[in-house]
Order: sequence, then C-alpha cells, then structure tokens
Amino acid sequence: MTELEKYLADFKEAVVNVYPISDKAFNLLAETVHIQQFKKNEVLLREGHVANDIFFVCKGALNSYFIDEKGAIWNKWIYLEGDFASTRFSAIIKTPNEFTLQAIENTTVVCLPYHQTRKAINQNDELKNLYIAYLEKKWIVINEEREISLLTESATARYLKLLQAHPGIETRIPLQYIASHLSITPTQLSRIRKELTR
Repeated sequence: MTELEKYLADFKEAVVNVYPISDKAFNLLAETVHIQQFKKNEVLLREGHVANDIFFVCKGALNSYFIDEKGAIWNKWIYLEGDFASTRFSAIIKTPNEFTLQAIENTTVVCLPYHQTRKAINQNDELKNLYIAYLEKKWIVINEEREISLLTESATARYLKLLQAHPGIETRIPLQYIASHLSITPTQLSRIRKELTR
C-alpha cells in the first residue's frame, strides 16, 4: 500500500465511523478530495479569509486560534490524526473566518473543497445522512461534551482525559497550546504536571 492509498484508507475509515456509507457513495465523495502537505507553522486558513475547505488530518497536528484586541493568543482547538478540521460557519454563510488554522507539525491532510463536497452530498442520500451525522457528532455532541467538561471537571481531570484520548500529545504539542485548549494558564498546567509526577 502506497502512502497515498494509506491516507485515503484512513480517511475512509474515519468517514465510515461517522456514518456507514457504501463504497459507491464513498467513491463519489473521494472524487472531490486531494492530498495536501503543510510544513510546521504554515497557515492553512488565515483569519479574515472565507473558509472553503474541510481538512482531515492524516499525519501531524493543526491548531486553530484567534488573537484578541490586546494581542493575546487564544487556542480554540487542537486537531490530531483522525480529526476533521474546519470552520463550517465561515464556509456556510460565506463570511470571513475569525480563526487562524495553522500546522503545529509537518502535516498531511485530505482536503475536501467545501462547495464540491456539498455538490456531491446533494446528489446522494447516503452522503446527506453522513453530513447530518457529521454535524451532529462533531459540532453538537463533541462541543457540548467540552462545555460540560469545562463546567464540571477539574483542570487535572480534563488534562488526564486529553492524555487518554491522545497518548503522547504532551511530547508533540507545545504546552501553551495544550493549556489554552484546556482553558487554563501554562502555569496551571505546569503545576498539574508536577503534581502528577509526584
């Protein structure tokens, strides 16, 4: 299996995990995609631009962030292998995006051009069901789980849950990104890490 074939196989597995579609439906979707590679620190989507793509992370890591009026950087989300990264709000209503999406590592993605993908979805009922399931899982269930976690769990519990979901993330991703993702300060994260090693 070539590297390209492996990336497409990983993409197909992720898609089917969201919603089980037939090979015929997947091939219709696959016709719209292409593989892209980004070097560490390269920007995939800049703040103020309209989002036109959805990215599936094959290898590497992405970070979405915004900069407030005082120049402080706030990390919204970290995307690792197997994650779908996008700002659907910008793509759907064609408004400038409020976040920057950047590669934290050298990263390979499957790129789904939004409008071509929507055209394929509109032509196939299975892909319509996939799209609905994707929105429900990624943008309702996961976001609500995160909101509840922020309100009810300690920072230590949130950090341990992140480590369980993504083993080794603390050695790959700068700790200030992880801290912001957990809605804590780098100092708080350092304190938590020290307590866990005692």
